[in-house]
Amino acid sequence: MNRSSVVATSACLALLIAAQAQAQVTPEQVWQGWQNMGATYGQAMIADSVTRQGDTLVVSGMQVSMDQDGAKISGKLDEVRFRDLGDGTVEVTMSETYPLAMTMPGEDGATEELAITISQPGVRMIAGGSAAQTAYTIVAPNTSFAIQAGRNGEKLADINATFGNVNGTYNLAESGGKSTLDSDVTIDSVAFTATGKSDGQAFDMAGTMAGVKLATTGDFLGAAAMENVAQALRDGFITSLDFSYGAGDFVLNATDDQGRPVKVAATNQTGSLLFRMAGDSMTYNAGGTGVAMTVSGGEIPFPELKINYGEAGFSLTMPVLRTVAPAAFAFGTRIVDLTVSDEIWGMFDPTVALPRDPATLIIESKGTATLRQDILDAEAMQAAGAAPAGEINSLDLTSLVLRAAGAAMTGAGSVTFDNTDLVTFDGMPAPTGTVDMTITGANGLIDKLVSMGLIPEQDVMGLRMMLAMFAKPGDGPDVLTSQVEFKDKGLFVNGTRLK
Repeated sequence: MNRSSVVATSACLALLIAAQAQAQVTPEQVWQGWQNMGATYGQAMIADSVTRQGDTLVVSGMQVSMDQDGAKISGKLDEVRFRDLGDGTVEVTMSETYPLAMTMPGEDGATEELAITISQPGVRMIAGGSAAQTAYTIVAPNTSFAIQAGRNGEKLADINATFGNVNGTYNLAESGGKSTLDSDVTIDSVAFTATGKSDGQAFDMAGTMAGVKLATTGDFLGAAAMENVAQALRDGFITSLDFSYGAGDFVLNATDDQGRPVKVAATNQTGSLLFRMAGDSMTYNAGGTGVAMTVSGGEIPFPELKINYGEAGFSLTMPVLRTVAPAAFAFGTRIVDLTVSDEIWGMFDPTVALPRDPATLIIESKGTATLRQDILDAEAMQAAGAAPAGEINSLDLTSLVLRAAGAAMTGAGSVTFDNTDLVTFDGMPAPTGTVDMTITGANGLIDKLVSMGLIPEQDVMGLRMMLAMFAKPGDGPDVLTSQVEFKDKGLFVNGTRLK
């Protein structure tokens, strides 16, 4: 995603929040708060007229616009009413429907376009607190979005989404040119549909999600400060998003490049996404549980392909700013209890020689690294050319688990790296440390692969000799262990020097 896309998306979200959740102590301060928050994202916010009608400030023809790095946003609300409730709080209501238009540069000089109509009948927001720190609550029984997506004036897709029973709280504080916005939103249900074409091929899809939760935290410095994200982080910019949902489903019908129908259907039990950028680091975690997917049509040589897994996830924490001392990073990936349909197994194991137990892969690691460049600074990265952006100092493999086809492998270990020695290991920093591995069922798996004809008989002896070179018998039948050790500028396996 390019920077203009990020700016446009952030500004669009800010507009939606502002249009439902900005307020101060008095109606006049509410309106000023809207303008201040919009300015934080580089938006201009004006109105055809602003008048007092008793206890209510009426803003008519409120227009919002932004033009930054090629991304443009414009929207208009016919009327917004800020009513002083007389108890230090302000009620905000507005037109039930309003439009947004958004354009941004795409690939190959194209212009990406979104025309959005937002409908939110019955939405009501109450704000209270002080001018410096204000708390907001919002209730929206039914909010819908109708989106037309296009490129260079050609419509590509119609997208519709409905949010049922939105409840949220917002806390806004402004001080010294910095705005802090924390939010916590729940949505009972989400339903969406989309029809259109991609790469010239037609598609339609529909899906639902239940029990959606969205929490955000941010310290925003203003649009000008975000011209250099790396410096903004040094100056105190923070953004985080914690998104989760419960049971969901998804169906996609499309055609492939040969005009053949393709269908993808999936269900899940839960899903989650966490993103945070603060200080000198970034964290990204995503995952899901209880996923079942079916694919049919197109080039699939049998009626349908089924994939199920109990859990899948990805996690990454890493430094993003130039460091003086080694900084911590962590990486993990997991897919637990993966199964595929018998048709897939049957392509290479028609006699059911291999156990078809669920497969699992888990990798958990952490370590330290030193960055020579701000990787969020495009100009600095470009100036560095082909030079590495940083160096790895240490790596801890805290957990490795691989189970499939009746065999299993586990491992753990720690290694440090000498970045002054790039010769001993052919360009890789010289490592020092140990990794221990345990393998179960390897010989049984080899026997089965031979019986299936996947490993020729004449190759088995060499394969077993190689296995014996890197592993030794462990505790129990068909259990092998291996210790890989880097020391004295060499590589040792089970005490035998190999390099």
